[in-house]
Amino acid sequence: MLPVQAQETPPASASTTAGTPQVAANPLSPDTPTAPAKSSWWDNFRDSQDHDIDMSRWLLQHKGALLVPIIITEPAVGNGGGVAAVFFHPPKQSEESKEKGDHLPPDIYGVAAFKTENGTYAYGLGGSFHFKDDTWRYVGLLGKASFNLDFYTQGLLLEPAKIGYNLDGVFSYQQVSKRLGDTDLFASARWIYMDIDSRLNLPDDYQFFEPRDFAKKASGLGLGLSYDSRDNTLTPSRGWLWRIEGTSYAPAFGSDNTFQTYRSHVYGYFQFWQSWVLGLRADYRAARGDVPFYQLPSIDLRGIAYGRYQDQNVGMLEAELRWNITPRWAVLGFGGAGRAWGRALDFNEADTHWAEGVGFRYLIARALGLYVGVDWAWSEGDHAYYIQVGSAWR
Repeated sequence: MLPVQAQETPPASASTTAGTPQVAANPLSPDTPTAPAKSSWWDNFRDSQDHDIDMSRWLLQHKGALLVPIIITEPAVGNGGGVAAVFFHPPKQSEESKEKGDHLPPDIYGVAAFKTENGTYAYGLGGSFHFKDDTWRYVGLLGKASFNLDFYTQGLLLEPAKIGYNLDGVFSYQQVSKRLGDTDLFASARWIYMDIDSRLNLPDDYQFFEPRDFAKKASGLGLGLSYDSRDNTLTPSRGWLWRIEGTSYAPAFGSDNTFQTYRSHVYGYFQFWQSWVLGLRADYRAARGDVPFYQLPSIDLRGIAYGRYQDQNVGMLEAELRWNITPRWAVLGFGGAGRAWGRALDFNEADTHWAEGVGFRYLIARALGLYVGVDWAWSEGDHAYYIQVGSAWR
């Protein structure tokens, strides 16, 4: 789990009165906050309607950065911190699209870096861009990282063990998506590349692994299909998102090992009693073939250390309830459960692992519908804080 999570495209809804949601101004619409005729520099960070702190004008009109502190309490890597700078820019929109009232999500791009007390660090840049009135989408990410993590053996012949290891290298994620007609369906193609040196902390621990587990290069091509009817994509209040995707890694694509990864997930958002939003999530991930141990899927829930429960298959269910108590502030509670199975246990034999937590949100950019906040989550013996930019689900 990552402490800061900025999604591919921003949302379009917020609140105007306590308990009454409102569709937020589109970056290209007349509702976008404008600076008064005479204003100070600080007015760039206040909303012209309610005069609260708001960064819409700074982000969209002045092309300023949203600086996000990264505060890490992730159990897998220890405490740490860093910073991310995120920029927003309205994409080009045709006159025909404007006349139809289409609200195009802005392009998002930025850089980030962090380091933790156990020596883990990472830095990189990435962005999400939209073309031809959002007919085409591109998402790209490049980075360098060194992670000090733990792998947990199954305990088939020996007692279960926690094995420390290091991953050091570069990674790249490139994806292009095409809208299918006038629908909310997108077909996508992606290329994922990693050049990673993996080393165990203790030589005696190599007995638990095979040489294929230490493959250096992983290069895979994948296809996906998604449907997105959410009212916005950073802090949704209504609609659905589902995705089905698969990626094949093979020497023909530059990979050392041959294996496949799969993911299918569904998010649903339901607004009721005006100020309440219920989000539901179902997520399944799988890997087959000669998969390096560190690329096995892991239960991904706030409060559970990354990599704590890994196997050939993982499944998760999660719910989140948000209450918009004022036009700017919201509180939420969440909880979920997951199972990992495949190598030694089937689904019915695997343990269920639970996590839950609470958090708050502040509407930092009304024109984007962009909320930021903090979550506190806990599970079986672990707990962590997460700074959130937009939705925690990705």
